[in-house]
Amino acid sequence: MSLTAEQFQQFNHLKIKQMNLPNVIAALTNAQNNFDSVAYANCFSETAIVFDEGKNHNGKTEIQQWIKKANEEYQALMKPLEYSETEEILRAEVSGNFPGSPIVLAYHFKLKDGLIESLKITG
Repeated sequence: MSLTAEQFQQFNHLKIKQMNLPNVIAALTNAQNNFDSVAYANCFSETAIVFDEGKNHNGKTEIQQWIKKANEEYQALMKPLEYSETEEILRAEVSGNFPGSPIVLAYHFKLKDGLIESLKITG
């Protein structure tokens, strides 16, 4: 059974509430699922680093450019599965326009002052 975009958003909203995600991670998930690169980048500090697919993306401007391009290419949606508060790792099912979709990815966060300082995305 396939969900409509609205049903997917409602499901995700409930799942995020149940998982008690930090606000900034919930905001990042919502931004990703709305393909909003500006809101996504605003979850990061000015000096943040994202590591994904073997590349570093440094600072909010570069992170915004990276996620904008990724959104255009992959149209990836995140469905949170579980969150470890002690390790700051979110596991999420990611589906979109890429080979092997959907896949489960691990998002390794370092948070500081309510923002993301670093994010490493691994399979």
